[in-house]
Amino acid sequence: MTGRRTPAPISATWRAIAAPATALALFVAAHACGPVEKAGPATVITPPTPAAPPVQLPNRADSLKFAVLGDFGNGSAAQSQLGATMVKTRASFPFEMVILTGDNIYGSQRPQDFAARFEIPYKLLLDAGVKFYASLGNHDSPEQANYPPFNMDGKTYYSVKAPKQSVRFYALETTYPKPEQITWIENELKSTNDDWKIAFFHHPLYSSGERHGSDIQLRETLEPLFVQYNVSVVFTGHDHFYERTKPQKGIPYFVVGSGGQLRRGNIDTSTGITARGFDTDLAFLVAEIYRDELVFNTISRTGAVIDSGIILRRQPEK
Repeated sequence: MTGRRTPAPISATWRAIAAPATALALFVAAHACGPVEKAGPATVITPPTPAAPPVQLPNRADSLKFAVLGDFGNGSAAQSQLGATMVKTRASFPFEMVILTGDNIYGSQRPQDFAARFEIPYKLLLDAGVKFYASLGNHDSPEQANYPPFNMDGKTYYSVKAPKQSVRFYALETTYPKPEQITWIENELKSTNDDWKIAFFHHPLYSSGERHGSDIQLRETLEPLFVQYNVSVVFTGHDHFYERTKPQKGIPYFVVGSGGQLRRGNIDTSTGITARGFDTDLAFLVAEIYRDELVFNTISRTGAVIDSGIILRRQPEK
């Protein structure tokens, strides 16, 4: 695949909640009539209606807790307000890492811009030792890979083993998805044997966005690999709203693209792929993995849980 977009310039100078019973059992007991969405080996259990009580995060001591944030770095008051909500959420749900779905810094990308649009809005999280792992969007320069707080180690695509549970995250660069990257991700997925394989990147394979929508060319390249090598969940951004799709070929896809930027009313409800959508305010997602379950809550700028559910990891076909 060839490059399609032009990134922004950048300076090369850097400054030096539930009882311990399983969430699945709790939820099934409380919402026995809730829908179960299936496509191939994926199973997603969600509340029967958006107004139903959200699925609670089990908050186990030995689970992996992480957050997902995208399209955030504009330095706006709303971005800072969502950052404050993340801090409040972490007070009761101590997530230890945040994966970033791209468009990390909008506009000029000087050291002072990184301070205003990343370091200050998330200072309390950074001070608490939360690790951020970035992927690059079309507004990001490849030089962001050298920015230490993004933990990319100079690479525009990479994988990271989670500190708890059997989980590995794969960050891809989808503005210029060169053939060597596709070879790399196939080899990575083929050679790693973690129970949970989770991909995150900027341009969505599935999206109901009227502005951008699904990247069909990227889907044709990546989806067969995700299906073949047992990826359980995919997180993306680019469209400035929140969307969770119905599982596509066994995989649920998330668009988490409203961490700072918001495109109100941009979800096309006629696509038929949306399980939940939210395009009226900023949002981020928190998730917890314990063994074969991923429990997620999506939280708005005001602290409201606007989506939740349980994903059972894909099992290798025998």
